[in-house]
Amino acid sequence: MSNATQKVLLLHSSREGQTKKILHYIESQLGERAQCDVSDLHQVPTLDLTQYDRVLIGASIRYGHFNKKLYQFIDTHSEQLNRVKAGFFSVNLTARKPGKDTAETSAYSRKFLEKSPWTPQLHGVFAGALYYPRYKWFDRMMIRLIMHITGGETDTSKEVEYTDWQKVKAFTDQFAQF
Repeated sequence: MSNATQKVLLLHSSREGQTKKILHYIESQLGERAQCDVSDLHQVPTLDLTQYDRVLIGASIRYGHFNKKLYQFIDTHSEQLNRVKAGFFSVNLTARKPGKDTAETSAYSRKFLEKSPWTPQLHGVFAGALYYPRYKWFDRMMIRLIMHITGGETDTSKEVEYTDWQKVKAFTDQFAQF
């Protein structure tokens, strides 16, 4: 991507906002190399993806699953996604652990690739954030239990961002060049 005439579509399937935050960071890193449109994948059931030079989809995991709307979107647009330069990244708390933070080592990424009719040309995995005070009581308790089991933060008064922004920057550079 060598000039500002490149059109890039950045789509997110985000629950608590960390995936959207990562996508906006990617947009800022692309800077003048691209004209970016950022959209909530849940709000745009149909799009002409072929009007873009590149497409990037970011999606979060909650309780071990991507949002069903992500799969619906991909089912609807898989032919177009296969015709354009398109990448994907997932965001989850498991990726905070070394060895669970790549497309090859993330169980969520492997499962995504098995279920999806689309295979992204570029695939990333990023650690998300823990926003205990923002969660509803039930979610706060369930996530706390999961974090206790997996050796993570259990203080429900805290917000912890696990995202490795250098890793996101490196992924952005790959996305800009593939």
